[in-house]
Amino acid sequence: MTAAQRLALPAAWLALIVLFGVIEPDTFLSAANAQNILGSQAVLVVLTMGLLIPLTAGDYDLSIASVLTLSSMIVALLNAQQGWPVGLAIIVAVAAGALAGLTNGALVVLLRADSFVITLGSGTLIAGIVFWISNSETIDGVSSALVDPVISWKLLGLPLAFFYGLALCVAVWYMLDFTPNGRRLLFVGRSRRVSRLAGVRVGRVRIGAFVASGTIAAVAGVVYAGTTGGADPSSGASFLLPAFAAAFLGATSILPGRFNPWGSIVAVYFLVTGVTGLQLLGAASFVQQLFYGGALILAVAVSRLTGSGLTGTGET
Repeated sequence: MTAAQRLALPAAWLALIVLFGVIEPDTFLSAANAQNILGSQAVLVVLTMGLLIPLTAGDYDLSIASVLTLSSMIVALLNAQQGWPVGLAIIVAVAAGALAGLTNGALVVLLRADSFVITLGSGTLIAGIVFWISNSETIDGVSSALVDPVISWKLLGLPLAFFYGLALCVAVWYMLDFTPNGRRLLFVGRSRRVSRLAGVRVGRVRIGAFVASGTIAAVAGVVYAGTTGGADPSSGASFLLPAFAAAFLGATSILPGRFNPWGSIVAVYFLVTGVTGLQLLGAASFVQQLFYGGALILAVAVSRLTGSGLTGTGET
């Protein structure tokens, strides 16, 4: 594994910055644009960190975007409509995410079912629940006690939400690389059969990965509610493709062949830099879907060609 492979994505990100900086120096290289790029992706960073955990264990979780939406809607309903303290509303929202993850994990492991199919179904079910409890309406008015610590309070010119995502990245990196649970996740993702022979409780590890994914997705929903000051029953779906694109693209860098937090966070900002730069050049809004979709296909192709085996599905 060469330094060129490890640093290819950061180098590509730097090249994008230089390219758009040369073409549009007055707008792209402005402090306001840099703050917008860095400060606008906290929700996606948090969601991607949650997605990495089941992917490392060899499972997909396609319900994360729906869990994010459910969490933000619970916060908005309980706090803005029912008058609950925002802290209590957050606890309920995060607990709902953990329960969704536990349900996903139990269904996948106990039924020996495909995680792709189970989480696709549960994500659709959760999305329906969100429309039901919200009457298909956007809800505004979340307390400033949540909004202020997410976007209003700033450090070094960036909203605190950016630093929440960065702190979670450090926490997930530490867990995956320096704890027994992280090693078990990696072993299970590489080979469930060998992990069982080594005495690893594979089912427990996989269920735990889904619980962690659901919990972190719910935290992303809380951050989203703080960012927007409310909740929209359909907006969370837009985060699913970018999260997968960032996770797979990040696995081609820093630690090529492994889903890793640092590669993923670089991928998030590489992608948003490309989208922002193209939009400043006058590209239509659909460029975002083209960029994220193309990045996901490219990342999977690279992983196949290099033999890293990043399929997201370990053998049963």
